[in-house]
Amino acid sequence: MMAKKNLLLTVSAGLVYLFLYLPLVIVVVFSFNDSKLNAEWVGFTWKWYGKLLYNQEMLTAAMNSLIIASVSAGIATILGTLAGIAMHQYRLRLLQMLVLAPIAMPEILMGVSLLVLFIMVNMTLGLISIMLAHITFCIGFVALAVQARISSLDPALIEAARDLGATPWQCFREVTLPLLMPGILAGALMAFTLSIDDFVITFFTAGVGSSTLPLQIYSMVKIAVTPEVNAVSTLLMLVTLVVITVASRLSPAIFRGE
Repeated sequence: MMAKKNLLLTVSAGLVYLFLYLPLVIVVVFSFNDSKLNAEWVGFTWKWYGKLLYNQEMLTAAMNSLIIASVSAGIATILGTLAGIAMHQYRLRLLQMLVLAPIAMPEILMGVSLLVLFIMVNMTLGLISIMLAHITFCIGFVALAVQARISSLDPALIEAARDLGATPWQCFREVTLPLLMPGILAGALMAFTLSIDDFVITFFTAGVGSSTLPLQIYSMVKIAVTPEVNAVSTLLMLVTLVVITVASRLSPAIFRGE
């Protein structure tokens, strides 16, 4: 009976993973398809990756996405960390609502509201407006990760540092911050991933000539889905996997405070 139950769980988990990752595998495989159409496999080729090197619009959009994601994730990590600590320290319901509202709010509503705000303050839509929008909705995710991490810490560690004569700043820098780094790193990784592939909010807050990679792919998909779209999607997945791998390697060392 137990063996049948384990077999059923294994098969169910396998089907779930197949459902999740099979489309990604198809995207990667057809990025090497020697045909302009993705209807059938014709042959193996690297030409679509070569064409990306000469596609100036795609390269500019990719560079914009990396810049926006890096800056947004960096600022959101700092503000989200402070917000997560404040949420744990003060436990004010209003503070939690303000920090977490962008997470629960539909993206289309947030995009429209930010667009109206930028118009009201006469801000020119462009990379800066996209960064501000991404920082706004990424802060909540970082704050949640940090709050979950700090809630699992033993308060006796901080009290011991204070009893040994550490100032509040020394206690935060030498004890609290190293222990929070896994949560901070997880929040930063999530913020970077959410920013680099966001479409809805970016669509409303982007100005003329400030295209990002999701917007550029969307404009190409409206005409036809060519293997060039598959190629850039494969590279985007590769960048995400590299970031996740680096973060997973750094996390144990950070956890030990090294």
